[in-house]
Amino acid sequence: MGKRDYYEVLGVEKNASKADLKKAYHKLALKYHPDRNPGDAEAEANFKEAADAYAVLSDDDKRRQYDTFGHAGNGFPGGAGFSSVDDIFSAFSEIFGGSTVFSDLFGGASRTRSRARRGASLRCSLDLDFTDPVESTQKTINIRRAESCETCDGTGAKPGTRPSACPQCEGAGVVMTSAGFFSMRSTCPRCSGRGEVIADPCGTCSGSGRVMKEREITIKIPAGIEDGMTMRVGGEGEGGEAGGPPGDLLCDIRVRPHPLFKRAGADVYLELPVGFAQAALGAKIEVPTLRGRSELKIERGSQGGSVLRMKGEGFPRLDGGQGDQLVEIIIEVPKKLTKEQEKLLREYAETEEQNITPERKTFLDKVKKMLSK
Repeated sequence: MGKRDYYEVLGVEKNASKADLKKAYHKLALKYHPDRNPGDAEAEANFKEAADAYAVLSDDDKRRQYDTFGHAGNGFPGGAGFSSVDDIFSAFSEIFGGSTVFSDLFGGASRTRSRARRGASLRCSLDLDFTDPVESTQKTINIRRAESCETCDGTGAKPGTRPSACPQCEGAGVVMTSAGFFSMRSTCPRCSGRGEVIADPCGTCSGSGRVMKEREITIKIPAGIEDGMTMRVGGEGEGGEAGGPPGDLLCDIRVRPHPLFKRAGADVYLELPVGFAQAALGAKIEVPTLRGRSELKIERGSQGGSVLRMKGEGFPRLDGGQGDQLVEIIIEVPKKLTKEQEKLLREYAETEEQNITPERKTFLDKVKKMLSK
């Protein structure tokens, strides 16, 4: 069974505001929170599903991608990818500006603050040739990113030791100060809000829990992708802090222009120069397409500016189906004529005056009427 629609999960309309999304998520977080449903696997699954939906829809970029591609895979947003309840606590401590929605809902400290933080997202550009999106393809890029330190497994502490709870905030990451009737909560100055201190830091990462590394990444690009779109490659961003999940890699697609073709959605547009005789008498002409060459029939009496449609010769659509190739007829008037060609055309021009076309006759009648006023 596939994933449920995220708007359905949160019980909101597709045009819901961020405030509406947050309100709906608060309600579900209260209902399915593990502290209220101990040992209930179904409640935990619903809790993760709601968090996954909110993580996508509350992020403008992720929401745009989801509205366009839905739960499509291979680099497009399926969700935040929470593997555990602790991942959710970690992620939402950032989304809600430093304090988790859960501590807000349950009045403070139902759980000990975790140092684990999701890694930052990275951004890159992928340059494609105009015809690359005809089929799915792969591109390999090199990036430099922070990754979890293998020596200390991302804890930042020397192997054999572990971080300890901060003695000043007792692991909460925040401290309370009072001034008369008012109390203020602020980030703990000793642990910088992490809730833990490292007495003996790891020699490889100097206590940060992460090290910089060069990585070669192969990215799968789906057929039909367009210039200006952004692909989200889950888990290929910077490594998380203290064992937190990695961020994502956002790939901005840049498609090089083509000397002949232009693109409009899944359709391809081509201007085709046609000789006067070919347009008047009809012809079969070989024209270029994205996949090679194909024969196109020009009907007798074709007019300049008319558009012929070649079914299925465009790009694949991301949501299924195939675009077409649209060919606009451009009647080419020769700039130079041989004596024989000029003689034949003059003879034709004489017969043209005797057999005026309906369109030309209508135009001449309108001119005559206008001048007679």
